[in-house]
Amino acid sequence: MPTINLSAVYPEIVIALFALIVLLVQAFAGTRAKNYFGYISLIGVVTAIFIVVRSAPFDFKSVEYSFNGLWVVDNYCRFFKLIFLLGTGLTILISIKYVENEGVQHGEYFALILFATLGMMVMASGTELMTLFMGLELMSISLYALAGYTRVRMVSNESALKYFLLGSFATGFLLYGMALLYGATGTTNLHGISEFLAKTHMRNPMLIFGMALLVIGFGFKIAAVPFHMWAPDVYQGAPSPITAFMSAGPKAAAFAAFVRVFVDALPSLQSEWVALIWIMAVLTMTVGNVIALVQDNIKRMLAYSSIAHAGYILVAFLSAGELGISSILYYMLAYTFMNIGAFAVITVLGGKGEEKVNISDYNGLGYRHPVAAIAMSLFLFSLAGIPPTAGFMGKFYIFSAAIKEGYLGLAIIGVINSVVSVYYYLRVTVAMYMKEPSTIGESPSLVFSPACIIAILISACGVLRMGIFPSEYIAIAKQSFLALQ
Repeated sequence: MPTINLSAVYPEIVIALFALIVLLVQAFAGTRAKNYFGYISLIGVVTAIFIVVRSAPFDFKSVEYSFNGLWVVDNYCRFFKLIFLLGTGLTILISIKYVENEGVQHGEYFALILFATLGMMVMASGTELMTLFMGLELMSISLYALAGYTRVRMVSNESALKYFLLGSFATGFLLYGMALLYGATGTTNLHGISEFLAKTHMRNPMLIFGMALLVIGFGFKIAAVPFHMWAPDVYQGAPSPITAFMSAGPKAAAFAAFVRVFVDALPSLQSEWVALIWIMAVLTMTVGNVIALVQDNIKRMLAYSSIAHAGYILVAFLSAGELGISSILYYMLAYTFMNIGAFAVITVLGGKGEEKVNISDYNGLGYRHPVAAIAMSLFLFSLAGIPPTAGFMGKFYIFSAAIKEGYLGLAIIGVINSVVSVYYYLRVTVAMYMKEPSTIGESPSLVFSPACIIAILISACGVLRMGIFPSEYIAIAKQSFLALQ
């Protein structure tokens, strides 16, 4: 009989339960409860965070397997689950006013966000290829629906269709790669695959081809070049809170699974996949930053920025030692704060129908709405890697890990790309403080809801605290790395 330990899935049970509660409240209470869907979902997220934090053991090497080895609870998955839940909570706070303004105040919006989060959490704890695939599909299907949630906007419909078609295509690559890996090793368990390869030293074409297909599948999910073509259109067309959500949580989930599969199951094939990841990292950093230079739509600019940041994380992925994996964990947490914070400001400034999403729409913002401009500048400085922000320390740890593992050339390319990125982030700051408003004499009022203000404050505090006091966060990340040993 398989070992069943329900305590190992308490956070997942809570998230699933609250997603169902939101749907049931809408079914029975109808429009009378539309103002409470977001708050009910937020209670579920906070409860799940509390359970994850309380479950952390004093022995940081503690690893607990359950469900016959299909599921693991360790500090690696706990760290990622906190990132997912934090990103989900911030997204819900941003969305509460947004869905009201857009007239899409329905329970399924928040239920889909919770189901996507559930899929991410399954990806973080899965130790079987099929478990990872189930989590990936639950997350992806929810995101396909969320990307086109504002149905009256044609650009939103277009983004959902593109995301669905390309996502389904990439899923085929991923599943076929898993099938080939199973055919070559006879197991879908990550530790079973690792032990089989360590004993047999197998290098047959089926195994190598399966590994390459996994790289393609995961490359799509993290928007790495040349599998990035979906990201700009989807980010631009999706509702701004969902764009924030997609840029943080799902990307972190894809990296969580990517690292666990290749570090846990395929370490003996490192000589084969290192060169491939090296090329992807360079292309992803360079293409993302260069194309972002010429973008006028701020959501498309941040989409290419997100692609570039995936390249930085791939640099840490190559440096798969203690500092390398720890810097991935640290950077994903920092990226969640700074990117969702930036999109929180974009959501408010965009207005109804998201009509003001060009960089020129930010002209004179520093004089018209100084607090919003200061917050936006802080998040952009962090994305650019300017001290004393979390983005600077994240890049410092990543490039330090690369140099420590002997990837000096890759670290130099990363630093150059980071310098290039400063230009397009500063374009927005220059527009806010050094240009006249595009409409002379008009100063439209911005309404920041209390929930959105809380989200921006949490993000700003996270960016500054992680930048000024990084040691405690990187220490926790290093303790989480021990779970992979």
